[in-house]
Amino acid sequence: MPLQTRQLASDGTAVCSLCGSTNQAWVFRTGLESAPLANPETALEGEATCFDHPGNRASATCVRCGRFVCDFCAIQTGDTGAEVLCPSCVASGRVAAARPDSQLTLYDSIALTLPLATLIIYPFTIPAAPASLVISLLKWKKPISPVRRNRWRFVAAILISLMEIALWTLGLIYLIPRMANPRGGQ
Repeated sequence: MPLQTRQLASDGTAVCSLCGSTNQAWVFRTGLESAPLANPETALEGEATCFDHPGNRASATCVRCGRFVCDFCAIQTGDTGAEVLCPSCVASGRVAAARPDSQLTLYDSIALTLPLATLIIYPFTIPAAPASLVISLLKWKKPISPVRRNRWRFVAAILISLMEIALWTLGLIYLIPRMANPRGGQ
């Protein structure tokens, strides 16, 4: 869904009208209709000029590569917006702050698959069930996916893990007295 440009212009974040998720975007000023671009100043004799626009006066320096950039090219980054990147560094993805996550680890799928896959060879459920439970609880608040998903896999993983742990506990409670007294009390 298209994001609201007036929200992006104010603080670089916008709420998706479809799923309600908050999105942060790095947007060039020309991409925002509500933020008209001021005419960059023309460079005078002896002044630093923009790397991409040699006629424009440089207003900042890229923190990554050191290139001079004009108001048109400057991309403000960081928590305070004090750091500036050039379009080349943003486009190349060399800067971690400008590179979007292309993939996220799907902890919810791992947590669900772990106890289910180990049911094939049941002794492996002994370490897998607690591991799945720990993953589910520790990663509950992590971003699940760049696409729309919910946390039902975590809930299912927690329930299956608790069931496996309970069955192993009951099995041990039943087997330990039988192993200590193999003749049944005779």
